[in-house]
Amino acid sequence: MAARKLNKVPFVELAEGRLQGVVSSGSDISRVYVASVTAGTHGLSCSTNNNRPCGGLSGSWTCKHLDSLIDEAVLQYGQERVARFLRVEVPEGGRIGSALNGTRDPAPAAAVFSRFLRHLAYLELPGSATPIPELHWFPAGVGR
Repeated sequence: MAARKLNKVPFVELAEGRLQGVVSSGSDISRVYVASVTAGTHGLSCSTNNNRPCGGLSGSWTCKHLDSLIDEAVLQYGQERVARFLRVEVPEGGRIGSALNGTRDPAPAAAVFSRFLRHLAYLELPGSATPIPELHWFPAGVGR
């Protein structure tokens, strides 16, 4: 399994009927984009953390942020699972982004960005063997 590029796509989730996440700007270190693809309709959304629309997303063409999000989701969850979640048919050897047939459909970004910030807060916690209640589901200490 290939390592994820956390500096490019630090947060990816399949939630709320969308593939969604946070993607770093390629040109401004202080700017991130919240990008999403809605399952079924393939509605495409991409905006900055300040709710400014992405200039690269137009009509049914994905922007580089959505392409990065989809690529990282495939690394994390596998192409079959992501395609099934989005309800898209991907030809053998094809890519999910090429099989989408959606249009620009702005989605709420605040909740996704808020969850991303909450996940960042866990990185600032000092190392400890004490359980963290929000992560009770995580199988800590399980051998691989």
